[in-house]
Amino acid sequence: MTRHFLDLDQLDSGTLRGILDLSVAIKKRPAAYANVLAGRTLAMIFEKASTRTRVSFDVGMRQLGGGSVELGSGSHVGERETMADTARVLSRYVDAIMIRTDGPEKLTELAQSASVPVINGLTDRSHPCQLMADIMTFEEHRGPIAGRTVAWVGDGNNVAASWLHAAVRFGFALHIATPPSLALSQDLLDWAKREGGDVQTTTDAKEAAAKADAVVTDTWVSMGDDDERDRRLKLLAPYQVDQTLMDTAGPEALFLHCLPAHRGEEVTAEVMDGPRSVVWDEAENRLHAQKGILAWCLNATEQGS
Repeated sequence: MTRHFLDLDQLDSGTLRGILDLSVAIKKRPAAYANVLAGRTLAMIFEKASTRTRVSFDVGMRQLGGGSVELGSGSHVGERETMADTARVLSRYVDAIMIRTDGPEKLTELAQSASVPVINGLTDRSHPCQLMADIMTFEEHRGPIAGRTVAWVGDGNNVAASWLHAAVRFGFALHIATPPSLALSQDLLDWAKREGGDVQTTTDAKEAAAKADAVVTDTWVSMGDDDERDRRLKLLAPYQVDQTLMDTAGPEALFLHCLPAHRGEEVTAEVMDGPRSVVWDEAENRLHAQKGILAWCLNATEQGS
């Protein structure tokens, strides 16, 4: 059966923990996995700009012994042929497909028609690869995340949605503070409740951050939102992560951000560059988490095992 990595809510807790454990193993013993994807090729479809996703998947494939090919504006993807036809063609050429796009329906169409694994590099709905790196980073610094509390502060965007999925699947509490107009959808909150997740919402950043083990935010103006920049900055100003908010969380609370960050907007430079910020470890772990996802999707195991 083809192993897609589409969204965290579509995989069970045991599978996600297995992928995370594999990512940790590859990071600790890279030589043992240096050629597990030899002869394999990943197609990377970019309909949205990228730094970390692009580099981590490309380098990850290379470090596992495989290769990658990038499709962007120079291809017919989503223009002269459907995603379904693109999936059928690419499945004849490559061993896996990663897509970074806007509409989640494109990801779904690609996966339904591909005969090789499809990986969600980002959609407007979610960013599951980022969350695997985030959980990995938290656990490197603070141990198991199960039973801990994470505060999301700011825009209820695609990354926030994946934090909600992760809270349910990895067993931690998630306190979400957003303006009412930028809240996560009720469908998402209802899903978390049905799944037994500990997810609480508020409009007060300090209430969400109180005694949290980690405070997480993201840029207030995402790709495609530039025409709303002034409105968003004004609306989200009370949700800036500054030292006062971090002190509300406590002296051991970590600060996470998926990057790129805008110092002076969603986070102050003091927090971003401070001792509790783990954003650079988080960025590095995109590489290791991506390797684990790739190895799992392609059913690759440690050499000699």
